[in-house]
Amino acid sequence: MRIKSVLLFLSALVLGTGAAHASGNLVSNGGFEATTNGNNKQLSSSATGAADRTTLEGWTSSNGRDGGYNFVLDSSIANTWDSAIWLRGENNGFGASHNGGNIFASDADYHPGTLSQTINGLEVGGSYKLTFEYALAQQTGFEGANNDNYWQVVFGNSTLNSSLLSIADGGFSGWKTATMTFTATSASQALSFLAKNAAPGAPPFLLLDSVSLTSAVPEPAAWGMMAGGILLLAFLRRRTYRA
Repeated sequence: MRIKSVLLFLSALVLGTGAAHASGNLVSNGGFEATTNGNNKQLSSSATGAADRTTLEGWTSSNGRDGGYNFVLDSSIANTWDSAIWLRGENNGFGASHNGGNIFASDADYHPGTLSQTINGLEVGGSYKLTFEYALAQQTGFEGANNDNYWQVVFGNSTLNSSLLSIADGGFSGWKTATMTFTATSASQALSFLAKNAAPGAPPFLLLDSVSLTSAVPEPAAWGMMAGGILLLAFLRRRTYRA
Protein backbone atom coordinates (compact mmCIF):
# COMPACT_ATOMS: atom_id res chain seq x y z
CA MET A 1 0.00 0.00 0.00
CA ARG A 2 2.83 2.40 0.87
CA ILE A 3 4.59 1.73 -2.46
CA LYS A 4 1.39 2.28 -4.44
CA SER A 5 0.68 5.55 -2.65
CA VAL A 6 4.19 6.85 -3.30
CA LEU A 7 3.94 5.93 -6.99
CA LEU A 8 0.61 7.70 -7.40
CA PHE A 9 1.94 10.79 -5.63
CA LEU A 10 5.06 11.01 -7.80
CA SER A 11 3.13 10.49 -11.01
CA ALA A 12 0.69 13.24 -10.12
CA LEU A 13 3.54 15.55 -9.17
CA VAL A 14 5.41 15.04 -12.45
CA LEU A 15 2.31 15.33 -14.60
CA GLY A 16 1.20 18.39 -12.71
CA THR A 17 4.56 20.06 -13.13
CA GLY A 18 4.63 19.36 -16.86
CA ALA A 19 1.02 20.46 -17.36
CA ALA A 20 1.51 23.67 -15.42
CA HIS A 21 4.52 24.61 -17.52
CA ALA A 22 2.93 23.53 -20.79
CA SER A 23 -0.21 25.60 -20.17
CA GLY A 24 1.69 28.89 -19.90
CA ASN A 25 2.15 30.88 -23.12
CA LEU A 26 5.72 32.19 -23.26
CA VAL A 27 4.81 34.69 -26.00
CA SER A 28 3.83 38.17 -24.87
CA ASN A 29 0.90 39.80 -26.68
CA GLY A 30 0.41 36.81 -28.97
CA GLY A 31 -3.03 38.09 -29.96
CA PHE A 32 -1.69 41.54 -30.96
CA GLU A 33 -4.23 43.37 -28.83
CA ALA A 34 -1.75 45.63 -27.00
CA THR A 35 -0.43 48.53 -29.12
CA THR A 36 1.36 51.79 -28.38
CA ASN A 37 -0.71 54.01 -30.67
CA GLY A 38 -3.90 52.15 -31.46
CA ASN A 39 -4.71 49.60 -34.15
CA ASN A 40 -5.67 49.81 -37.82
CA LYS A 41 -2.29 51.32 -38.67
CA GLN A 42 1.03 50.52 -40.31
CA LEU A 43 3.73 49.43 -37.90
CA SER A 44 6.76 51.49 -37.00
CA SER A 45 10.16 50.08 -36.11
CA SER A 46 10.06 51.98 -32.80
CA ALA A 47 7.55 53.55 -30.43
CA THR A 48 8.97 56.97 -31.31
CA GLY A 49 8.14 56.61 -35.00
CA ALA A 50 5.67 58.61 -37.08
CA ALA A 51 2.50 59.77 -35.36
CA ASP A 52 0.31 57.89 -37.82
CA ARG A 53 1.99 54.55 -37.07
CA THR A 54 1.94 52.19 -34.11
CA THR A 55 3.89 49.34 -32.55
CA LEU A 56 2.89 46.03 -31.01
CA GLU A 57 3.88 45.74 -27.37
CA GLY A 58 6.42 42.96 -26.88
CA TRP A 59 7.21 42.77 -30.60
CA THR A 60 9.49 44.59 -33.03
CA SER A 61 8.76 45.07 -36.73
CA SER A 62 11.63 45.94 -39.05
CA ASN A 63 12.89 45.46 -42.59
CA GLY A 64 16.23 47.10 -41.80
CA ARG A 65 15.04 50.59 -42.71
CA ASP A 66 11.66 51.01 -41.00
CA GLY A 67 8.79 48.86 -39.78
CA GLY A 68 8.26 47.38 -43.21
CA TYR A 69 4.95 47.06 -45.03
CA ASN A 70 3.39 45.49 -41.94
CA PHE A 71 0.09 46.41 -40.31
CA VAL A 72 -1.99 45.71 -37.23
CA LEU A 73 -5.58 45.54 -38.48
CA ASP A 74 -8.94 45.39 -36.76
CA SER A 75 -10.35 42.10 -38.06
CA SER A 76 -13.93 43.37 -37.72
CA ILE A 77 -13.41 46.04 -40.39
CA ALA A 78 -10.48 44.60 -42.37
CA ASN A 79 -12.70 43.97 -45.42
CA THR A 80 -14.13 47.50 -45.44
CA TRP A 81 -12.85 50.86 -46.69
CA ASP A 82 -12.32 51.91 -43.05
CA SER A 83 -9.36 49.53 -42.79
CA ALA A 84 -5.76 50.73 -43.21
CA ILE A 85 -5.47 47.89 -45.73
CA TRP A 86 -8.80 47.13 -47.36
CA LEU A 87 -8.89 43.39 -47.91
CA ARG A 88 -11.18 41.93 -50.54
CA GLY A 89 -14.17 40.24 -48.94
CA GLU A 90 -16.83 40.06 -51.63
CA ASN A 91 -18.54 36.68 -51.14
CA ASN A 92 -15.22 34.94 -50.48
CA GLY A 93 -15.85 33.80 -46.92
CA PHE A 94 -13.61 36.41 -45.30
CA GLY A 95 -13.91 36.41 -41.53
CA ALA A 96 -12.08 37.12 -38.31
CA SER A 97 -9.77 34.59 -36.71
CA HIS A 98 -10.99 32.50 -33.79
CA ASN A 99 -9.35 34.98 -31.44
CA GLY A 100 -10.99 37.98 -33.14
CA GLY A 101 -9.79 41.51 -32.41
CA ASN A 102 -6.50 42.58 -33.94
CA ILE A 103 -4.54 40.66 -36.56
CA PHE A 104 -1.04 41.15 -37.97
CA ALA A 105 -0.85 41.60 -41.75
CA SER A 106 2.17 41.66 -44.05
CA ASP A 107 2.63 41.92 -47.82
CA ALA A 108 5.23 39.39 -48.94
CA ASP A 109 5.72 41.24 -52.25
CA TYR A 110 6.33 44.76 -50.99
CA HIS A 111 9.12 45.34 -48.45
CA PRO A 112 7.79 43.03 -45.71
CA GLY A 113 9.28 43.49 -42.28
CA THR A 114 10.27 40.76 -39.84
CA LEU A 115 8.05 40.54 -36.78
CA SER A 116 10.11 39.33 -33.83
CA GLN A 117 10.10 38.86 -30.07
CA THR A 118 12.75 37.60 -27.66
CA ILE A 119 11.57 34.64 -25.58
CA ASN A 120 13.22 34.25 -22.18
CA GLY A 121 13.23 31.53 -19.54
CA LEU A 122 13.79 28.64 -21.93
CA GLU A 123 15.22 25.28 -20.85
CA VAL A 124 18.25 24.43 -22.99
CA GLY A 125 17.50 21.19 -24.80
CA GLY A 126 13.80 21.53 -24.02
CA SER A 127 11.16 20.94 -26.68
CA TYR A 128 8.68 23.76 -27.35
CA LYS A 129 5.44 23.77 -29.32
CA LEU A 130 4.56 26.82 -31.39
CA THR A 131 1.01 27.30 -32.63
CA PHE A 132 -0.58 30.15 -34.56
CA GLU A 133 -3.48 30.99 -36.84
CA TYR A 134 -2.81 32.31 -40.33
CA ALA A 135 -4.62 33.12 -43.55
CA LEU A 136 -4.12 34.65 -46.99
CA ALA A 137 -6.16 37.54 -48.40
CA GLN A 138 -5.89 40.04 -51.27
CA GLN A 139 -5.88 43.83 -51.14
CA THR A 140 -8.78 45.66 -52.78
CA GLY A 141 -7.91 47.38 -56.08
CA PHE A 142 -5.71 44.57 -57.34
CA GLU A 143 -6.48 41.53 -59.50
CA GLY A 144 -4.85 38.17 -60.05
CA ALA A 145 -4.27 34.92 -58.24
CA ASN A 146 -1.89 34.61 -55.30
CA ASN A 147 0.01 31.33 -55.05
CA ASP A 148 2.33 29.64 -52.58
CA ASN A 149 2.46 32.15 -49.74
CA TYR A 150 3.79 31.09 -46.35
CA TRP A 151 5.19 32.27 -43.03
CA GLN A 152 8.89 31.71 -42.53
CA VAL A 153 9.31 31.10 -38.81
CA VAL A 154 12.67 31.34 -37.09
CA PHE A 155 13.27 30.34 -33.48
CA GLY A 156 16.89 30.61 -32.39
CA ASN A 157 18.93 28.82 -35.05
CA SER A 158 16.03 26.81 -36.48
CA THR A 159 13.83 27.80 -39.43
CA LEU A 160 10.50 26.21 -40.37
CA ASN A 161 7.84 27.21 -42.90
CA SER A 162 4.09 27.06 -42.61
CA SER A 163 2.09 25.20 -45.24
CA LEU A 164 1.67 27.05 -48.54
CA LEU A 165 -1.51 29.06 -49.07
CA SER A 166 -2.93 29.94 -52.50
CA ILE A 167 -6.07 31.87 -53.49
CA ALA A 168 -7.79 32.71 -56.74
CA ASP A 169 -8.36 36.32 -57.76
CA GLY A 170 -10.22 38.02 -54.90
CA GLY A 171 -10.26 34.89 -52.79
CA PHE A 172 -9.67 34.17 -49.12
CA SER A 173 -7.95 31.06 -47.80
CA GLY A 174 -9.85 30.77 -44.55
CA TRP A 175 -8.01 30.62 -41.23
CA LYS A 176 -5.57 27.74 -40.76
CA THR A 177 -3.73 26.54 -37.66
CA ALA A 178 0.00 25.80 -37.77
CA THR A 179 1.85 23.70 -35.20
CA MET A 180 5.64 23.52 -35.07
CA THR A 181 8.09 22.00 -32.61
CA PHE A 182 11.45 23.53 -31.79
CA THR A 183 14.32 22.63 -29.47
CA ALA A 184 15.81 25.47 -27.42
CA THR A 185 19.56 25.89 -27.69
CA SER A 186 19.82 28.77 -25.22
CA ALA A 187 17.82 30.27 -22.35
CA SER A 188 16.88 33.28 -24.48
CA GLN A 189 16.00 33.10 -28.20
CA ALA A 190 14.33 35.28 -30.80
CA LEU A 191 11.06 34.13 -32.37
CA SER A 192 10.31 35.76 -35.72
CA PHE A 193 7.81 35.69 -38.59
CA LEU A 194 8.45 36.86 -42.16
CA ALA A 195 5.88 36.79 -44.97
CA LYS A 196 7.24 34.90 -47.98
CA ASN A 197 5.98 33.53 -51.28
CA ALA A 198 7.27 31.31 -54.04
CA ALA A 199 5.00 32.81 -56.71
CA PRO A 200 4.44 36.59 -56.39
CA GLY A 201 0.81 37.66 -56.76
CA ALA A 202 -1.25 40.84 -56.85
CA PRO A 203 -0.62 41.63 -53.95
CA PRO A 204 -1.02 39.02 -51.23
CA PHE A 205 -1.45 39.78 -47.55
CA LEU A 206 -0.53 37.08 -45.09
CA LEU A 207 -2.45 37.35 -41.82
CA LEU A 208 -1.33 36.14 -38.39
CA ASP A 209 -2.99 35.75 -34.98
CA SER A 210 -3.04 33.74 -31.75
CA VAL A 211 0.69 33.05 -31.47
CA SER A 212 1.48 30.67 -28.61
CA LEU A 213 4.68 28.95 -27.45
CA THR A 214 4.53 26.34 -24.71
CA SER A 215 6.73 23.58 -23.36
CA ALA A 216 6.05 20.39 -25.32
CA VAL A 217 7.26 18.02 -22.59
CA PRO A 218 7.71 18.17 -18.81
CA GLU A 219 10.77 20.09 -17.67
CA PRO A 220 13.98 18.15 -16.96
CA ALA A 221 13.39 18.88 -13.27
CA ALA A 222 10.17 16.90 -13.46
CA TRP A 223 11.98 13.93 -14.99
CA GLY A 224 14.55 14.24 -12.23
CA MET A 225 11.81 13.91 -9.64
CA MET A 226 10.51 10.81 -11.39
CA ALA A 227 13.97 9.25 -11.44
CA GLY A 228 14.36 9.99 -7.75
CA GLY A 229 10.96 8.47 -7.14
CA ILE A 230 11.92 5.27 -8.92
CA LEU A 231 14.99 4.94 -6.71
CA LEU A 232 12.84 5.54 -3.64
CA LEU A 233 10.36 2.88 -4.75
CA ALA A 234 13.19 0.41 -5.31
CA PHE A 235 14.44 1.11 -1.78
CA LEU A 236 10.99 0.68 -0.24
CA ARG A 237 10.36 -2.54 -2.15
CA ARG A 238 13.69 -3.94 -1.02
CA ARG A 239 12.81 -3.16 2.59
CA THR A 240 9.41 -4.82 2.13
CA TYR A 241 10.95 -8.01 0.77
CA ARG A 242 13.54 -8.13 3.56
CA ALA A 243 10.82 -7.69 6.16
